[in-house]
Amino acid sequence: MRMVHAGVVPTERALGYGLAGLAVVAAVTVPTVLLFGPGRVFTGVVLGAILAVAALIALFKRDAVVLTEQAIHRRTPWSMTSIEWDRVVAGRFVLDERSRWSLALDLTAGDELHSELVLLSIPPVSGPVSGAYDLRKRDQINEVRNILRDKKIPVTVLPDIAVALEEHWRIAPPTR
Repeated sequence: MRMVHAGVVPTERALGYGLAGLAVVAAVTVPTVLLFGPGRVFTGVVLGAILAVAALIALFKRDAVVLTEQAIHRRTPWSMTSIEWDRVVAGRFVLDERSRWSLALDLTAGDELHSELVLLSIPPVSGPVSGAYDLRKRDQINEVRNILRDKKIPVTVLPDIAVALEEHWRIAPPTR
């Protein structure tokens, strides 16, 4: 079974995760200092930071959109909902309100904000793949594109985006 992981964590939820990380640091540092004395502040902060990073990784990994052959699963750390493929009208790769490129699916009736599900949001591509982030995003675009093609969902791509993806990342426009 093929699964594609995508999704964009909303800013509010990301800030909440950051606050949870700070709370973990404090929850480890304070007892460490109280139990072992003020000379162990550094030890408490380091242990707290290690546990906070582990917690943040778990939270961000769980917060995703997973595209499978059967359905689209929208996950958060505390819940999971499924969206059937027959609710997907089309896909679009456009410029969003923050001047980033956004790949979103348009959905029929549901409780999604603006009846859309954002799969990817990346800064505009202006050069060849130059690091792990670019490579991962290029792979995600290809994976999402392939599953949408298999599901016969039309995707609209702005001409500027299509040209940049083809020129810099060697992602050819879809053939018809």
